[in-house]
Amino acid sequence: MKYIDGAMLKQMIISGANYLFNCYPEVDALNVFPVPDGDTGTNMNLTMQSGAKEVQNKNSTNVYDIAKSFSRGLLMGARGNSGVILSQIFRGFAAALEGVEKIDAVTLSQAFSNGKDVAYKAVMRPVEGTILTVIREASDELARQVNSKMDVDKAFDILYVESRASLLRTPDLLPVLKEVGVVDSGGTGLCKILHGFKKALRGEVVEKNMATAVDVQQPMAGANIEGDEYGYCTEFIMRLPFEPSDAGKKVFVEKRFTGVLNSHGNSLVVVRDEDLVKVHVHTLNPGNILTYAQQFGEFVKIKIENMSEQHTQLQEEGKAPDQQKPQEVAEYAIIAVAAGEGIENKFKEYGVSQIVSGGQTMNPSTEDFVAAIKKCNAKKIFILPNNSNIVMAAQQACDVAPEGVEARVIPTKTIPQGLVACMMFNPESEMDDNENEMNEAIGNVKTGQVTFAIKDTSFEGVEVKKDQFIALFGKSIVCCYPEKIKTTLEMIENMVDDMTSIISLITGEDVTKEETGTVVNAINEKFPDIELEVIEGKQPVYSFIVGVE
Repeated sequence: MKYIDGAMLKQMIISGANYLFNCYPEVDALNVFPVPDGDTGTNMNLTMQSGAKEVQNKNSTNVYDIAKSFSRGLLMGARGNSGVILSQIFRGFAAALEGVEKIDAVTLSQAFSNGKDVAYKAVMRPVEGTILTVIREASDELARQVNSKMDVDKAFDILYVESRASLLRTPDLLPVLKEVGVVDSGGTGLCKILHGFKKALRGEVVEKNMATAVDVQQPMAGANIEGDEYGYCTEFIMRLPFEPSDAGKKVFVEKRFTGVLNSHGNSLVVVRDEDLVKVHVHTLNPGNILTYAQQFGEFVKIKIENMSEQHTQLQEEGKAPDQQKPQEVAEYAIIAVAAGEGIENKFKEYGVSQIVSGGQTMNPSTEDFVAAIKKCNAKKIFILPNNSNIVMAAQQACDVAPEGVEARVIPTKTIPQGLVACMMFNPESEMDDNENEMNEAIGNVKTGQVTFAIKDTSFEGVEVKKDQFIALFGKSIVCCYPEKIKTTLEMIENMVDDMTSIISLITGEDVTKEETGTVVNAINEKFPDIELEVIEGKQPVYSFIVGVE
């Protein structure tokens, strides 16, 4: 056979998708370590089914038309690391076929080589011994052997044989695979697809549910490098607007976007295809990722799975029944939003059960709160959002709390309000009484914050200069100076009145002990009759957070 036309490529795609469908439980069985989600085969199968569906009713004989539709279907249906990488292989494959009507041996080689290149670029930190290695070594071997006189089916045989050989070498590249005696699951899935392609080229299009012999004999246990720590497997497809400013969105810069996401998780894959961006990342705080991403576009699909719970569930399933102890349901629990090790520790000291990471620059989502509610395992829960921009998300979480759980929001808008609310909580009181006491207490707290300016401006008569320190009290800017200490002390003077009995000084991660000492001495000298509490909060963004009661 000299050429592959659109009709044949369509048959290859359907055959490959069906072959993987018949074998995906085997691929799943290879995926149990280090993240025990066991779904690489499922993810790749669903990805392929989406791609095959896209070409099912296309009758074009043009290979680029078929390849482009297949690529688009894969991108929209891509799941998991392996599914996303698979979509990128065929995205590059399709791109190399632009302007091509039929595929010969040389074009086939060029298309798979481009697929390999695109897939590697899509992965932030490529790992060898995975599906990436299989496609790289197979496409490189084909490129070495191919020539213009070679039949296209012969060229495909070279690609497939080398993919199998590369798969069997994956344990030599990844010690974790060798340790448990298996090959890579993502690479296995790719070999299944290529096997289905190969059968179609021979006129043997695979049908779904066909009994197929296992073609890689390995123990039914294994590993897949889908991530290296527990958390949330977060996937989404986002559509970018044509004119960001008109849609109220920021301009999407892929390098910056990828850098931010990479700092908040691992196993990151970011793929852009025209106006669509596909993201896969493992993170401990999916809400922060989604909030950040939504600045640039609107979501088409979102999927979040708790890998930590999956891991715990599998561990518990491995225990004998008499070893499993049902967790006792608590009467009360408190959830607080906080950023900064010291602040988190102070909330825990005051009886908070769950900390949701976040704050002014990282607003957690409803999903984050729902996850925290579930972890509390309590009948009655109070949520302290500690930021005005987080209150609504917390309230929405209460509306969708699990059955049997009563969750309420105490609308704390600052950290000092949250701490005071915790101190007023009484586990012996009724929920209504606690809610009333906590709400009344936060009404008696004034909060000031010192941070740095990000631009020059003028606000209510105060001239603000970029990178200087500004003092925020309520909704006003009190002052702006180059000196951190001067700014802080002037703010405190504006906050204290004749009714003040307590000042809480919470220091940020940028504040030295000497700076803290200077502020403390100045407060004690100026207000000797007022009680002062100092908390080493280590919070980002704000040098000082001050509460006055």
